[in-house]
This record gives sequence, structure tokens and C-alpha cells, in this order.
Amino acid sequence: RRRGPVSGAAPAPASREERAAFPAPRGPAEPRRFASGAMDLAYVCEWEKKPKSNHCPSIPLVCAWSCRNLIAFTTDLKNEEEKDLTHMVHIIDTEHPWDVYSVNSGHAEVITCLEWDQSGSRLLSADADGHIKCWGMTDHLANSWENTVGSMVEGDPVVALSWLHNGVKLALHVEKSGASNFGEKFSRVKFSPSLTLFGGKPMEGWIAVTISGLVTVSLLKPNGQVLTSTESLCRLRCRVALADVAFTGGGNIVVATSDGSSTSPVQFYKVCVSVVNEKCKIDTEILPSLFMRCTTDPARKDKYPAITHLKFLARDMSEQVLLCASNQNSSIVECWSLRKEGLPVNNIFQQISPVVGDKQPMILKWRILSATNDLDRVSAVALPKLPISLTNTDLKVANDTKFFPGLGLALAFHDGSVHIVHRLSLQMMAVFYGSSSQRPVDEQTIKRQRTAGPLVHFKAMQLSWTSLALAGIDSHGKLSMLRISPSMGHVLDMNMSLRHLLFLLEYCMVTGYDWWDILLHVQPNMVQNLVEKLHEEYMRQNAALQQVLSTRIVAMKASLCKLSSSTIARVCDYHAKLFLIAISCTLKSLLRPHFLNTPDKSPGDRLTEICSKITDIDIDKVMINLKTEEFVLEMTTLQSLQQLIQWVGDFVLYLLASLPNQGSPVRPGHSFLRDGASLGMFRELMVVIRIWGLLKPSCLPVYTATSDTQDSMSLLFRLLTKLWLCCREENHITEPDDTLIDECCLLPSQLLIPNIDWLPINDGIISKLQNKQLVRLQFGKAPGLVGHTVSSQFDAFVRAPGQPKIDHLRRLHLGAYPTEECKSCTRCGCVTMLKSPNKVTAVKQWEQRWIKNCLCGGLWRRMPLSYS
Repeated sequence: RRRGPVSGAAPAPASREERAAFPAPRGPAEPRRFASGAMDLAYVCEWEKKPKSNHCPSIPLVCAWSCRNLIAFTTDLKNEEEKDLTHMVHIIDTEHPWDVYSVNSGHAEVITCLEWDQSGSRLLSADADGHIKCWGMTDHLANSWENTVGSMVEGDPVVALSWLHNGVKLALHVEKSGASNFGEKFSRVKFSPSLTLFGGKPMEGWIAVTISGLVTVSLLKPNGQVLTSTESLCRLRCRVALADVAFTGGGNIVVATSDGSSTSPVQFYKVCVSVVNEKCKIDTEILPSLFMRCTTDPARKDKYPAITHLKFLARDMSEQVLLCASNQNSSIVECWSLRKEGLPVNNIFQQISPVVGDKQPMILKWRILSATNDLDRVSAVALPKLPISLTNTDLKVANDTKFFPGLGLALAFHDGSVHIVHRLSLQMMAVFYGSSSQRPVDEQTIKRQRTAGPLVHFKAMQLSWTSLALAGIDSHGKLSMLRISPSMGHVLDMNMSLRHLLFLLEYCMVTGYDWWDILLHVQPNMVQNLVEKLHEEYMRQNAALQQVLSTRIVAMKASLCKLSSSTIARVCDYHAKLFLIAISCTLKSLLRPHFLNTPDKSPGDRLTEICSKITDIDIDKVMINLKTEEFVLEMTTLQSLQQLIQWVGDFVLYLLASLPNQGSPVRPGHSFLRDGASLGMFRELMVVIRIWGLLKPSCLPVYTATSDTQDSMSLLFRLLTKLWLCCREENHITEPDDTLIDECCLLPSQLLIPNIDWLPINDGIISKLQNKQLVRLQFGKAPGLVGHTVSSQFDAFVRAPGQPKIDHLRRLHLGAYPTEECKSCTRCGCVTMLKSPNKVTAVKQWEQRWIKNCLCGGLWRRMPLSYS
């Protein structure tokens, strides 16, 4: 049969430059190349063992890890009669792994592929019958999913699946991790989407490759319809046992295929997708192919008959591919790179038309970068997701940053061990030995291990998006979560370790990815330094970028401070600040100009400008300078905002009453006393509330005063303004004078100081993992973990279990045993009702701010009615 050009059929001997750049292959068996302390088990979660019904690993077993730290994996569920199997899809949040959402996928055959989209909110599943299903969140809940749309190639098993590329690629420059500007550390790479709509907007959809050599593309139109087209990869269709999909910067798609035999070439195809007359069109083109090096080596020609793994090193790196060939007992791994090389021109043609400069004809050729020695049999491969662009010329940079975790890929073996190897040189970086894979010391031990029966090993693995954690599903269906040290187990000074973690935190802050896997490595003594350095790096950015990242960095600081008992009180302040920013934006957005053809500034901007210029301590004098007609709202709207207005009033009163105790940093609210920006927001809101109170007195915050003639709003505004004047300039903060402190000391005798509901209950796993002890969990059963030191400190700022519950975002009291369904944030634990009890437009506008995500950016998960 005629095939495409085969570049690996007769590999040329390595040149002197190649031998210098890429040393002789080293297998992961060399002990001096790795540190065994680089990986350790954080927790394991397994299914409850039942006599008749049980979860068993599917064949093949697949899993996927999203950028929002959701993990999806498959099992087969045996029914009581054990006559057939139900193919299940399970989705967990890594912070609450026991809270698993299990759904009957509806697939008639075994699930072969799982794939998250770039936002981490939708999941694709494909089976061995050619059916592809797209799953989406129900009511934006991470533990409630439903099948929305799908496509199929009837009776043709799917072997590879991917979402189309959206054209967004942010490259990490590891060598510039010490730069001050985020633009130098993370640069936007020019990358075209796979397909665009009118105006250049990327079109959503997916591409799949089937076992018979078909490629199918499904496009999601804005109206919800699905356009599907199927085409053969080449004229001569052949069996495809393995395949993978990658994307080029020009918007094309590259598909790699293998029929499973190492004696056959690995074929590559370019796929172009377009829409013509409302129909999807697919064009394919054959690219250079290759033979594995081990098949051309006389000593190994027939040793590895099957190709078991075929993976591009990254979805957007179609020039580098990883291949693994195996026999029943061992494997070998090779890394290949596609290069442009000059085509030699015969002297006869040189004389006729001399080749000058760039006019020399070029050809694409696959060249082997590295290969391992003989390994134990590979059972699973996990590739890094960090977009670190490394080519064969970047090996010096790779060696200089060899401790950076994003440079390694993971190999799981049948003996239960896991190796992290460099993704270009395949040299060992770290190793993990499972309970059944202790290193053998002699041949007798090896024989005993091989005759002792099948060992427990990972059948599917996925690295997190920062490569600091690894999730594996073993041959018993158990989920294991492994930490991967930022230093790969090598002894680095504290500054270097902090620099690695800080660099990845900044990456998550810029991209919006969840950073749970980074928190796995943060120890209590690191928290203070990380928070300070993160703030320093943030303040070095331009004003526009600071505004974009303003809430994200506050949420990041809050999650870091939860990990140390000395910074727990600051968690309260950060959550209160997120709430304050959201309330300020919502209330100011309700203001409307009196005339439509007003100047460029909105009423909210003018309010901020006037309040910053007029420093009068009398609230009525400040109010006179405003156009009060811009503050006119309907009475029902004002009344519906009373709970939010009450929170503002209570918080201002609490802050001022705590001013005399400002020397205690462990007291919640301490950081607000020197935060001029936040105090300025409170001052603006007090002015707005004062104006609204003239229209609807019942919307004002309610205070319990000792005197009926006490003007509480005027008193609090006067004290708040004095405090704001002390810290309005960040570089020139002065101490409050004695008169202000004396007046604040009198507040408890004038007004009843309210109790502030600071934090929700912390039920996540992250704070329980700091002592580096393995935690064993069970799916569907919340753990009864012994309280950690940080957790016990945390409990001082939350409501006791028997006390009435509160909706943290609507500020509504739910009672001791709520009857309404609630949802909680996977990151901060914030609780709110699932269904809105309000119908007023202004309140709906407030609720829209956190309908998809919590104010801290975390995902929502449904809670049982008896969540107390």
C-alpha cells in the first residue's frame, strides 16, 4: 500500500551537534538521577466495598483533570445479578474528593475518552460505539451535571478526542521568573483558533478520530445546533489503534495515528476545518511519518512488537511526540521532534540554478530527540499542561531549570511505581514507589514479585495544570492524589522554593486557573512571605492590570492565609473585602444619570471623585455636592437592598469600635484600619445610603442606640472620615489621634456593637494535609478528620454547629435547620440558597455577580438539606 513519506525508515546517524546536545539515552532506572522524596501520597479515596454491587475499573480506564481542579474518571458498575455493566462517569472536586458526582453516562459501550474544555466547565465523553456526549453543569454546580448535546459515528469506536482550539495560548518563560512585569513572565502567543465565526470569534466544537481511520468534527453553533461532518484521514483507510490530536499556530489540526504495531509507521495528517454554505467541510493532507528507533535497532528489532502509547507532548505542540513500545514485561519510550531541514541539491542543478540564501528547498523530517533504556512495562502516561515552549535547542535552558515541575512527564509502571522524566531528554527527575513496588534488591526478590500475582498499578493518570499534583486511578478503581515537589525532591533554599510557588501563583492569577494544587506545598512558615511577595509583584503591574486582577489576588491571599494559624484573622478581612467590592460595584451601578446625554463620567465615578475631594466630616455637607436626582430609585428596590445596606452599617460600626484595639493583628478587621481604599468605599456607600434613607427611611441600617436623639449615621460618618484621612495616602499613613480613639472608645456605650458573621465552616481537605500524613477517604462519605491546629484556630471565627445558619451573600438568616436547598463554595465554603427568593431586578443584578462562581472565584456545589 502506498503511504505518505516515511522519515524514520532509515534513521541517519546522529550528527556531532546532536550527540553534544543530547547525550546517550538514560533509562529511568539510574538511581543517581533522581530524588525519591519528590513525590508522596496526599490522600487516597476508594469505593465502599459491597457484597453484590461494586465499582470496578473499566477497560480502558480514562480520567481527565480540568483547569478548575475538577477530576473526571470512569468506572464500570456491576449490578446485583452481574449480568451487565453500567458505564459510569464520576466527577470530583479535589478539595472535597468524597463528594463525588456519579452519573450513568448512557453509553452502551465502554468509555474510551474524556476531555475537558479550556474553561473547565464542560466535559466530553466518547465510547467504543462511536457516541460522543457533551456534559455541562446543572445550575452551575460542580456536583450536578447533565448531557446537553452530542454526536456519533455509529458503530465506530472513538480512539482520540479533543476540543477545537480557541486560539488562546499564554506561554511561560521560566528563565524570566524573576522579572517584575507579568508581560515578560507570561506572554500571549500568536495562535489562530481552529475555526472562527464572523468577526474572528472562535467557534466551539470537537474533533474525534475513530478506529476505522475516520475523522469527525462537530461544531456548536450559537443557536445550539450541532454541525457534524466525517471524512477519511486518507484514501486508503486502515485500522487506527492509537491516535492523538494537536494544533498548530496557523489554525490547522494535526492527527497522529498508529495501527498498534511497532513495525508499521506512525502516520501524521494535517486536518483543515471550514464552514461552507452552513456545512462543515474537512480537508486532510498526509504529513511525514516515522518508524520507532527501536524497530530499526538490530538488537531490539522484534523485542517490542506493540506501540502502547502515542501522545503529543502538548495540545498546541504538534512538532513533538512521545511514543512507547512494549512487550508483556517491558517498555521503551522515545521522544521525537519534527524539524525543517534543507534538501541537498545535486551539483548539476546547482550549476543551472544556484541556490542562494533562503531559497534552498526545505523538507519536514522527524528526528529522534531521546530514548530510554529498557523499562518495566508502562501502564499509563501523564503529560504536563503548562505551556512551556521547549524545543531541541532549549536543552541548556531546560538543564538550568531542571527542578521546575512543569518540565516533567509522568510514567506509571505495572510494578506500581511512578517516574517523572524530563519531557525532552527523558532523564529521571523523580520517582514514587507504591506499597507494592518497593525497590528490589536482588534477582530472587524480582522473581518473587513477578510470581506473587498482579500488582496494583495506575491504569490512568493526569497531572494538574501546574504539574504540582498527580491523580492516578489504579487497577482497583481507587483514586490516589500525589504531591510533586516543586524542587523535585532536591534540597533548594527557601527563596528558590518560594520563587517556584510564587511564579505558579502568578500564572494562576493571570489565567484564572484554580490554584489548589499549589496550596498542597505551602507550609505555615511560608504563608507570610508568599502573601507579601505576591502583593509586591501585584503592585509592580500597571493600573489597568491591577484593576483586572484586584479581586483574584484578594481571593488568593485568603486561601493562603487559611494555611497558617497566625494569619487566620486576615482571612476574615480578605473575604469581607471581596464582599465590600461586590456591594460597592452593585450599588453604584444602580445609579442612573438624570439626563441621557450626560458627560462621559457615570454617577458612580462622580460619587467617587467628589467623596475623595471633599474631606468634610459632616455627611450632609458632602451630600449637598451631589446631584441627588441621580440617586432616585423605586421604593421596592430600596427596601430589597436593606440586608446589604445593613451589612455596610454594621461593618463600619464594628471597625470603629475595634480601633482602640488596633494593636492586636489577630483581631478580624485589623487590616481595614489602614486600608485607605476600602475605607473610602465605605465612606462613599454611607453617603449613598444617607440619600436613599431620605427617600425610604426603612431601608436604612438599624442600630440599637442608648439615646433616641442619636444620629447614628452622622456619628459613624464623622469618625470614619477622620480614620480615612489618616490613611488615604498609602505612602503617608499617620496614626489616629487620641481624640478619635477616645470617641471610638465611647461607641459601645452609645450603640450596640453587632456580631459579625466572619467565615463559613471550613470543611475542605487542604488544611488537613499539611502534616504530610496520608489521609484515607471514602467516596460518598464525609470524613471525620481530627481537627488540625489551623482548623481549631479557624473555628473561632465561624458559627457553632447548633447556631442558626446564614446566607452569606444575601445576608438572610436561614434558621438552625434550613429547609431551603443551599450551595457552598468549593474554595471558601461560603453558603447561599440555591434558588433566589427575590424577584426585584436590583437584587437579581446582585445575584448575577455570583451565579456562576462565588465572589472568591470558587465553584459552587450542591449541599444536602441537612448540611448543618
